[in-house]
Parts: sequence; C-alpha cells; structure tokens
Amino acid sequence: MYQGVILDGYTSDPKSVGWARFTNLAQFTVFERTPKDKVIERCKGADIIITNKCLFTKDVLEKLPVLKYIGILATGYNNVDLAFSRERGIVVSNVPAYSTESVVQQIIAHLLNIYCAITPLVNSVKEGKWAQSTDFCYYPSGLTELFGATVGIIGYGRIGRRVSEVLTALGLKVLVYNKGKTYEVQRNVAYALTLDELYAKSKAIILACPLTADNTGMVNADSIAKMQDGTVIINTARGGLLNEQDVAEALNAGKLAALGADVLSAEPPLSSNPLLTAKNTYITPHTAWATEQARARLIEVAYKNCEAFLNGTPQNKVN
Repeated sequence: MYQGVILDGYTSDPKSVGWARFTNLAQFTVFERTPKDKVIERCKGADIIITNKCLFTKDVLEKLPVLKYIGILATGYNNVDLAFSRERGIVVSNVPAYSTESVVQQIIAHLLNIYCAITPLVNSVKEGKWAQSTDFCYYPSGLTELFGATVGIIGYGRIGRRVSEVLTALGLKVLVYNKGKTYEVQRNVAYALTLDELYAKSKAIILACPLTADNTGMVNADSIAKMQDGTVIINTARGGLLNEQDVAEALNAGKLAALGADVLSAEPPLSSNPLLTAKNTYITPHTAWATEQARARLIEVAYKNCEAFLNGTPQNKVN
C-alpha cells in the first residue's frame, strides 16, 4: 500500500470533513504542523505528500527518492520546485478556485469597512463616545459613498472577474489591468493598457494578481506617487506585492488613505513590520480563504486529486 504524509493539516482541516477518508487511498500519517527541519525526516519513504506551505526545493526533493506525488492544499504552488519535480517524474497538483467566493467576500468587506468607517465607529461606541454624545448621532469625516466611483483591479483571473461583478452590482465603475490585455465589453468595466493609467484613475485599487519576479514590490513609492491622493489599497493576494516600508510611509503621510490587507510579506508577521503600526491599516491574519465552506471544498478536491493520480489520470496537474 502507498505511504502518505499530510504535513501541515491544521490550517486546512475544517473538522467537519477531516482527513479520515484519505486512508482509503493510502496509509497516511497526519501532522498538524511540520517545521522546516522536520520535512525530510517525515517524508522519507513517502510516496504521497499532502501539504500547504512546506517548501520542496530541489535540495529537499533530491532526498526523497520514492516520492511520486505532491498534493498542494492551496491554489498557489510556489513552494514546490516544479521544474525539478517534473524532471524527477513527480506529479504536483493544486486546488484551483476553491476559495474564490470567500476571498471576494473579504475583499468587499475590507473595502466597505474602510469607506463606511465601520471598525473605528464600532470601537468608539464601545469606548462610550455615543453614550456621551449630546446629539442622537455623531460621525467623523471620511464617510464616503462609493456609488459611481472607479475601482481599479490588478489581475483578472477568477477572483478579479468575480470582484468586478460584485463591484458593478454595487454601482461602481471598474478599471482592469491584466498585463495590458483587453477582454469582452462589459457594462461599467473598462480596461487600462498601462498600470500608470489605472493608478491615475482609481479611487481604490484591489490587488488580485499572483506574485511573480516581475511584480514583487509593485506598490512602492514610485507607483504610489502616480496614484490619486487618498487612494485605498486592498490586498488579499500576496504580501510581497507591496513594498511595505513605502506603503507605511505613504499611509502615515496621508498620501494613501487606508490599507485593507489579508497578507503580509512574512507570515506570521515580524514585529518590526512597519504596516503593523502605520495609520489606517486594517489587517486580517490571512483568513480570506478560510471559511468553513471553502476549506471543505479544498479537502474534497485534494482528495479527488490524489485519487485521480492513483488511478493513473492526474487532474489539476501544475507541472
């Protein structure tokens, strides 16, 4: 019987589904977390590895001679050396699109939280300020109606397209940049041929693109200077898309109005991360993907991916 390991099952396991059914496919050992220095030890002798964030570089893969399959518990797969795994004949599968609706929900939540000032107003009520108010209500500056405003979306895959649909349903205009490509004509959706155009025209900017060598740190002092004063940035994609020091400085100076983020460059974040103490930051702990429904879909597809591999018909193969 095939031998398998699940290396970092804690974050993905929604309990209502669990890992028990994987034992129908192979003899699995489940670890909630696996530190870097334990990966090779735990994977020796394994034919099948199921993982989310553990790194499988060439150096690691070379020490796992019987490995045949890596199932990624995520859509992203930059934690695996795809070229070397392909050379070795190791199949790598991911789980696409399982969390689209959940991520879009959180993007919209960040956007509305910022423009409706939900968090500061709720906190002020808890602090007793409403009870102390002379009037029946009180409100700060900065409450903004978004209807008719232009929101830029960088990246136009499944998440970008779905965000676009929700934004237009709310009466906003959408400006899309996806490496200069244009798409079918849609009501209230336009396509920017350059990032500079999107920066200049957008009241808020949503990052919905993968992290690549070309776009690392793309939101930096230079690009921020091209944005409107008071632009809001929403990032649920990858923390590395931001030059975090530059963004923090722009927030503190008021050039950027606010940041809604679900991701940072290092996770858990370093205490020295400047965004943790910058003005008007609303940071959630990488949870946009993690609704119970999304995690249940994730494990279901991961199971079917593994089953398909064992049946000789790999699906969702990324290498």
